[in-house]
Amino acid sequence: MLINHRNSGFTLIEITMVMLIIVLLMTGLLPTITSQIDMQRSTETRKNMSDINEALMGYAIVNGRLPCPAQASLATGTTNAGLEALTTSAPITCACQAASGSNDTVAHASNNIACAETSITGVIPWVTLGIKETDAWERRYTYRVTSRFADQIAANTTNCSPALTTPPVASSFALCSPGVPDVISAATGGTAVASNVPAIFLSHGKNGLGAYLRDGSQLPVGADNDELENSDNDNNFVSHTTTTSFDDMPAWIAPTILSNRMVAAGKLP
Repeated sequence: MLINHRNSGFTLIEITMVMLIIVLLMTGLLPTITSQIDMQRSTETRKNMSDINEALMGYAIVNGRLPCPAQASLATGTTNAGLEALTTSAPITCACQAASGSNDTVAHASNNIACAETSITGVIPWVTLGIKETDAWERRYTYRVTSRFADQIAANTTNCSPALTTPPVASSFALCSPGVPDVISAATGGTAVASNVPAIFLSHGKNGLGAYLRDGSQLPVGADNDELENSDNDNNFVSHTTTTSFDDMPAWIAPTILSNRMVAAGKLP
């Protein structure tokens, strides 16, 4: 009697059909997976930025001032990387080039701390603050601070109007000290979002354009006008909802909240 032995394996056609189905499923799921990853990274970055905000507040309460920026161009692990950049002689101030306009891009022996007479840009001093160095995309946070809010107390310049007869003795700034950076809704024709803030910091988002990396190099600056405004080292920063060309994530120190914390801590009268 003849026995019909059926082949128990898959045929080439069956394997091809299975692979085609898998490809179709993956193609359909890929945008969803990518979107979920982007959302998770944005959420993680916003959490990190909340920690940065608290770290800046805590530093001000302990030291009577906000920290200076760290040098952006130093590679992780090298000397002074992540430390706030300070002058070496009294009165101690943030280390930056002599005042020559707000668009300086090279400062103090190529420290990449852009400076003006009133404010300085670098990156968040992650070592000084004891926080995470980068956002969820592994890029450093840009940080600009008003000089008078970061000078050591001995270099106190409150810039109040009218001038104070007795400067504060436990803080480098006073309740009446104005911040410098402004936050606007668009680089061109934008409206005010926040004015005269003591300090602002930001993640350059998923595209990372203009951000500094761990090796001290800087990613190219994009063509979007609003993202350009956040990378040109001046005192204007743009904050609005994410678009296809703008994904920066700015945050800033609110002057009223900073003043309240300093008063509560006994650093300001």
